[in-house]
Amino acid sequence: MKATYILVLLIVFSACKVNHLTGKKTFNAFSNKQLFPMALQQYNSFLKENEPVVGTIEQRQIVDIGKNIANAAQKYFAFKGQPNFLKDYNWEYNLVKNAQRNAWCMPGGKIVFYSGILPIAKNIDGIAAIMGHEVAHALADHGGQRMSIGMAQKGLGFIADKATAKQPEAKRNAILTAYGIGSSIGAVLPFSRKHESEADKIGIELMAIAGYNVDEAPILWERMKAASGGKSQPEILSTHPSNQRRIDNLKRWGLGAKVLAKEINGH
Repeated sequence: MKATYILVLLIVFSACKVNHLTGKKTFNAFSNKQLFPMALQQYNSFLKENEPVVGTIEQRQIVDIGKNIANAAQKYFAFKGQPNFLKDYNWEYNLVKNAQRNAWCMPGGKIVFYSGILPIAKNIDGIAAIMGHEVAHALADHGGQRMSIGMAQKGLGFIADKATAKQPEAKRNAILTAYGIGSSIGAVLPFSRKHESEADKIGIELMAIAGYNVDEAPILWERMKAASGGKSQPEILSTHPSNQRRIDNLKRWGLGAKVLAKEINGH
C-alpha cells in the first residue's frame, strides 16, 4: 500500500512539464514517442472499421484545408523559434461517412472528419475553424494530458479504496462516491473544459495564419448551438464550455488572431 502511494505521488509530481505551445506548465506523463505509436494503431483500427470517403469535393476540401492548417502550424512554431517542433508529426486527413457531428485529431496528426459535421461547417471557413480546433488539440498535447489525469484519478482512487477497506460498508461507499464525484467535477471536467478553450483559441489563430476568415468561427458555433436545439447540460457537468461561452470567446479572440497572422505572414 505504501509503495503504491509513493508510486502514484511520484507519477503526479514528475508529470508536470512546460507545454511548448502555450508556455504553461501542464500535467503530462507521456512523451510523443509513447503517444504517437499508440495513436497510429488506434487510427488504423478505426479506418479498418470506417471506410474513408474518397473522390468527393468535400473530401478534397478537407485534405486541402488540413494541409493549409498544418502549414500554418509550421509557420507558428517557426515564428516561436521552434522550427523542428513538428518533425515527428505525420499529417493525414480523412472523411468518413457517419451521421455524428464530430471530428478529431489524434496525437501525431491523424485527422478524421465525420460527414455529419459538414452541414454545420457549411463552407471552407467553417471547415477551417473545426480543423484548426482539432489540430490545436494535437499540438497542445491534450491527448497525453487527458491520459495522465485519467491515470492519476484511477491511482488515487485505488489508494482511497485501499485506505477505506476497514471502514463500515456504508461509510466506505460514501467516501468512494464522494471521491468519484469530487474528482470528476473538481478536476477532470474543468481540465477538459480548459483544453477545449485552449483549442478554440489556438485553432482560430491557426485558421487566421492559414488565410481563412476567423469571423466564421463564432458563426460556426451559432450553427452548432442551433443544431443542438439550444439545449445543453450545465457547464459544470460538461467536458466542454457552453456553446455561448465559446461563441463569446471566439468573437473576443478573433481580432488578436488577425493581428498575429499579419505579424507571422509579414503583412
